[in-house]
Amino acid sequence: MVPTKELLDQIAWQEKELVLDHFTEDDAWVLGCLIVDEAKKRQAHIAIDIRRPAQILFHAALDGAAPDNDEWIRRKSNVVFRFGKASFAVGISLALAETTIDNKFYVSPTEYSPHGGAFPIRVRGCGLVACVSVSGLPQEEDHALVVDCLQKFKKSMG
Repeated sequence: MVPTKELLDQIAWQEKELVLDHFTEDDAWVLGCLIVDEAKKRQAHIAIDIRRPAQILFHAALDGAAPDNDEWIRRKSNVVFRFGKASFAVGISLALAETTIDNKFYVSPTEYSPHGGAFPIRVRGCGLVACVSVSGLPQEEDHALVVDCLQKFKKSMG
């Protein structure tokens, strides 16, 4: 991955466009199953997670996913909840600034992982309500899978 301002702008646009009208526990199930189906089509060996800061709403580990994928999900989700941005955007920003998360923000990389794959779920009028994450592919592909599925999910909401 080559970090660029254009890629950062593209992610900011995705975050702006993918604000939902609502997001319930049932919505988490539907979105999670959509990601599972898409991952199986792509033969992706990933873990999928949708959570609020203190509650897991959906979790699945597909064939070939490793326990380490759950740890990556936890750390990438922490980035979303702390910074309010996609984990990929935080990582690109740090790379463009030629620094690391621990040097810039004094947080441990064992708790925060600014790599692609975790994306904020925002509800219009409410703000950040949850985070959807995948782990197991290269970070660009983790991010793209989440965004593709969020776009399909939003479209299905009407």
